[in-house]
Formats: sequence, structure tokens, C-alpha cells
Amino acid sequence: MNAYNAASDVANPKSGLKLADIPAHDPFVVADKTSQTYYLYTGGSPRLNGMDRYGVLVYKSRDLEAWEGPYVVFTVPDDSWANPQHGAWAPEVHIYDGRCYLFITLHNNDQRLEGIGYGGFPLQWRGTAIAVSDSLEGPFELVKQEAPIVPAEVMTLDGSLYLDEDNQPWMVYCHEWVQTADGTVEAVRLKPDLTDCASEPIHLFNGSDAPWDNGEHSQDGTPSAFVTDGCQLYRTSGNRLIMLWSTYENGSYVQTLARSTTGKLEGPWEQLMPLVAGDSGHGMMFQTFQNEWMLILHSPFRMPESRCKLYDMDDTGESFVVKSSRNDLDGDHVESALE
Repeated sequence: MNAYNAASDVANPKSGLKLADIPAHDPFVVADKTSQTYYLYTGGSPRLNGMDRYGVLVYKSRDLEAWEGPYVVFTVPDDSWANPQHGAWAPEVHIYDGRCYLFITLHNNDQRLEGIGYGGFPLQWRGTAIAVSDSLEGPFELVKQEAPIVPAEVMTLDGSLYLDEDNQPWMVYCHEWVQTADGTVEAVRLKPDLTDCASEPIHLFNGSDAPWDNGEHSQDGTPSAFVTDGCQLYRTSGNRLIMLWSTYENGSYVQTLARSTTGKLEGPWEQLMPLVAGDSGHGMMFQTFQNEWMLILHSPFRMPESRCKLYDMDDTGESFVVKSSRNDLDGDHVESALE
């Protein structure tokens, strides 16, 4: 892996970077056909990127091979509910109603919640915020300053935009396993301007619904905590509604997926087998300028070693399957796609 000088990142963006050069977690790609540019978003931090506070970075590419950046598109402001020094996770950017909307999980560890979390973890404010810009390159500004989109007493993360059959906006998100032990995926309808919730949440499925051993085990060996991460929704060519999400299999992070049996957000949802194993996950899919589906995810889980990995995908009509890994784009790595 190439040497990487993280301390000067945002002060000295570079061209000619490879994915193997870029520490990244929870990657998200927007393929902008107008500019013929791929935008890769990931979280930015003081320790890794030389920033004075947490935020979101973007890298740009014309061919998915050579990247330019990083450029800062969002930083946590001082006058919001979140603490600028406590993290920014899982950025996503969606073009909706002519503007660009950033979904980003923020934190305030000083705002404690009642009770004690699973395994003794503290319960505190954690939730998805939404910010808006007229450009994919930002800057993005929060649409709601005083609290997360989902009520702050609920620890949530990884919010993602979904438009239903009536073109109504929803946020699909994960309810944190730290608070629930058995993490869930839920959804809430949003106001048309995405500034707040417009309904009560609905439950989609539990982390324990995975048909394999994905739990953290208690002392007696019983699975007792189940992670849900990185929910993303897509339609196949056969109009099947598919959700990418991540969890664990025998203690290793995996990229898996679920399918709505009704084709509607409300489900019910059936769990399919993982797409990619080997400490890999929190991925998303996008279509290239040649209209080919690709999956991008991060592997391994922990920073600063984590890097983006790319896979060519097949749309079978019923689901999406991994066709091949793209070592030519992301650098040499151990093949982890499941047969």
C-alpha cells in the first residue's frame, strides 16, 4: 500500500491518487452525468486529515482510477446540537428536488441519555443530520440545528434517503444496537423539504433476523447483541426492492442484503446471504457512466487501514450479485466475494 501523509490532507489536495492511497470509511459515490465526474464522499477528522473539527470530505475522479482531493464539503458547526470534536459518520449525498442533500451521522457525547447501554456503553446523543447545498462540492449547511432528525432520545445512525412509489421522501436508518442490544432498521417519512420527520417511525427488521450467527456472545455463549449498519435501498430491473446493510458473521464485518417480499418499504423483509465477507461492509451501489452497476465498500473495518474496495455487480432482476472484484481500480486485496 502506498505511503500516505494524512496530516496535510485538506491543506494540500493532490491529484493522481489511487483508492489505496485514501483512508476511507462508509464510502458513498455520486456519479454526476452532467460533469462526467464521480464524487466519493467519506468522513474527515482532525487526526487523519489535518482538520480542526470533524466533517465530510470529497474526492473526484473521471474514471474511478485516478482521484483528486480531498476537499472539505461540510464541517460540524459550533451552533448546532452536535459537538464538532465528537465525530461525523456515514456521509451520503442525494440529489432531491433540484438540490444536493447530505445525510450525516453526528454526535454529542456530553448529552447523555437515561440508562446504561449494552455492555456498559454510555448512551448519548447520536443521530443523522441533514444538510443542503446547491452543489455536489458543497458547502453544506444543516437544515435543522437544534436536534437530529429522529428524536434525540433514540440513538440512530446511517440515515439514507428513500423515495416511495408516490415520490414521498423517507429516511431509512439504523437504531443503534448499543441502546437496543438487538439493532434494528427503521424508517420515518420526512417533510417534503427534508427538514424534519413527518410520521412516526416504522420497524423494518432486526439484526437478529440474519439467518446466520451474527450476534456478539454473552458469557454463556448465547448471542446477545446484533449490529445493524449502512442501510441503502435500490430497485432491480425486475422491480424488486433490495436493501444493502452490514452486520457480522462469526465476528467479522460483512456486506449483506435483504429483499422486500411485497416490493414496498414496509416489507416484510427477507434476509439474503452476504455479498462480501472478509471484514468488509457499509457499502453502496452506483451506476457508472456506462450504466453498469458497481458496489463500493470499505475493508478492513478499522481506520486508518480501511480503504475502498470496488466490485462489478449483476442485476438479476430478483437481486444483485457480485460479478467480480476490481483489483485494477482499488489495488491488490484478498478476494472476499462469496460464491
